[in-house]
Amino acid sequence: MSAVERLTQWTEFQAVMAAGSVARTPHFVLHQWRPTQTNLAGPEFEKTPALFSLDVLMLGALTPKRWAKRAVTRNLIRRQIHSVSQEFAAQLRPTPYVVRLRTTFDTQKFISASSDALKIAVREELTQLFGKAISP
Repeated sequence: MSAVERLTQWTEFQAVMAAGSVARTPHFVLHQWRPTQTNLAGPEFEKTPALFSLDVLMLGALTPKRWAKRAVTRNLIRRQIHSVSQEFAAQLRPTPYVVRLRTTFDTQKFISASSDALKIAVREELTQLFGKAISP
């Protein structure tokens, strides 16, 4: 199983999200970075630093406070994102990805901020998300 490096800089997250989404589920969006052909040769090449290493699988997880109010919930979701991404690492293209929480989980259904039911629901939905990304 190949290792998944993590995105750390906000500019990296922005670049990946600007490239567009490749998969959606009711609560999550998966963004994938696509390299552009500009500045790959010519005099501007040396002036433009590479944002990402080629052939390296990278992942960032965005869990905004807007959609997950409690830190324990945000951390649970982030841990599940990184765990599921490790399972799919061999099948994903080696490029940067960002998984973004795009809506809240129903607090009436998931009363506890870190319940097993929430963990299972998040994991199932993330498995669907990554499954959509690897299918042609």
